[in-house]
Amino acid sequence: MKRALVSVSDKTNLVPFVKGLVANNYEIVSTGGTKKVLDDAGIKTTGIEDVTHFPEILDGRVKTLNPYVHGGLLARRELPEHMATLKKLNITPIDLVCVNLYPFKETIEKPDVKLADAIENIDIGGPSMVRSAAKNYRDVTIVVDQADYDQVLAEIEDGGDTTLDTRAKLAAKAFRHTAAYDALISQYLTKQNGLADPEKLTLTWDLKGTMRYGENSHQQAWLYEDALPKSYSVLAAKQLHGKKPSYNNIKDADEALRCIREFDRPTVVAMKHMNPCGIGQGANLEQAWDRAYKADKVSIFGGVIALNRQVDLATAEKMHKIFLEIVIAPGFDDDAYAVLAKKKNIRLLTVDFSKKDEQPRHEVVSVMGGLLMQEQDVLNEDYHDWKCITDVKPTEDQLKTLMFAWKAVKHAKSNAIVVANDERTLGVGEGQPNRIDSLKIAVKHAGSAIDDRAVMASDAFFPFGDCVEFAGQHGIKAVVQPGGSIRDQESIDMANKYGIAMVTTGVRHFRH
Repeated sequence: MKRALVSVSDKTNLVPFVKGLVANNYEIVSTGGTKKVLDDAGIKTTGIEDVTHFPEILDGRVKTLNPYVHGGLLARRELPEHMATLKKLNITPIDLVCVNLYPFKETIEKPDVKLADAIENIDIGGPSMVRSAAKNYRDVTIVVDQADYDQVLAEIEDGGDTTLDTRAKLAAKAFRHTAAYDALISQYLTKQNGLADPEKLTLTWDLKGTMRYGENSHQQAWLYEDALPKSYSVLAAKQLHGKKPSYNNIKDADEALRCIREFDRPTVVAMKHMNPCGIGQGANLEQAWDRAYKADKVSIFGGVIALNRQVDLATAEKMHKIFLEIVIAPGFDDDAYAVLAKKKNIRLLTVDFSKKDEQPRHEVVSVMGGLLMQEQDVLNEDYHDWKCITDVKPTEDQLKTLMFAWKAVKHAKSNAIVVANDERTLGVGEGQPNRIDSLKIAVKHAGSAIDDRAVMASDAFFPFGDCVEFAGQHGIKAVVQPGGSIRDQESIDMANKYGIAMVTTGVRHFRH
């Protein structure tokens, strides 16, 4: 008779699995709550104390950390001296281990969790058994995922044991399992200690799906979700309609969500290649859509649209007229959904906008040989804190428009320039090697829409006076920029020459 040790926190589908083991001549050793569930199901089990010859102590903190357990797991069956030791010490080999760990993740996800509760949900004996079994996978089957129950049982029923190939794969999964578990613990305790730059960075993500391909069709790609996911995220979005989002769709949708959370009024953001091609705001969503669309009727084609209000019929009918990749919003009226869903491939997603201000995770970007990590750029700013550095002072209405443009420019690639009025972006220039070229692109897009309400936002300071001069020559009446250049006075003098009101924020918003 073979021996299986079963000790799980998540008991989903456990009873049928263990019944299958018993039917295939396995003795079941179990602990605590798991033993009670199996006993109640009529499955004969051996208590862990009967194996270890030692009682559980310290409120269950110590029960399986014992040579009668780990000797039975780690003994190499092909080595006579190992088997002789087991026989001498009366240790029975353990052939299969089914273990999942204390619910540490579920515990720390609770909003009111106490440190003491988190500590008590750090499993010690479980990971030790998992690692011992996985290390000795040539002889021991380790099962940490209920998704593997059926395959393991099928192989045992077919051939009396699992195959070596399966045991090797299960061992690799087991070490991933314990590594991810330890990563969450280290992250939590590191945060508890207020350490911002630990000497080791331990991160863990869960596979969300395999993409059809990456940025290009010859690249493989996968989507992983943070093990402690956020509600306001494209990965947490509920897809109501359409085909599976692509790699590029995910990136554009993520940037659209980052951008739309900046605005409180009814707002529509049109994102294209991770740059806003149009942002409109209005008294209602339809008006905001009209303005976002008007901002760039060409680039919005094939774009990703984010709206911060539930989509109504009037807005949906207008969006339906053009090709859009994704529409993402807090929700859709039934008639609005019916209109948009007429297009087979459009992706309709909903996200919980009530969580848009939740504490964001640090963002991580890969570089060859390593990664960069930083806080997200979610600085909460007030235009009353800005400094006017020109002879002409901005009006209150201009300051509000400047704040709209300032929020928009945060989400365009540097060097970024946004020309806007109080209704919408008029032109966006981004990603150019120099700032004046970005400005020229923005002004060209704006064209004749530049009037007395037009303002300009620059994500970083002006290195020369040329940008302000060009803006003045094309009718820009107010400018917001970080300031801080050694040539600031050139820009100030140029603003005074053209009667421009210019304010500095003291912070920049590069987005590379």
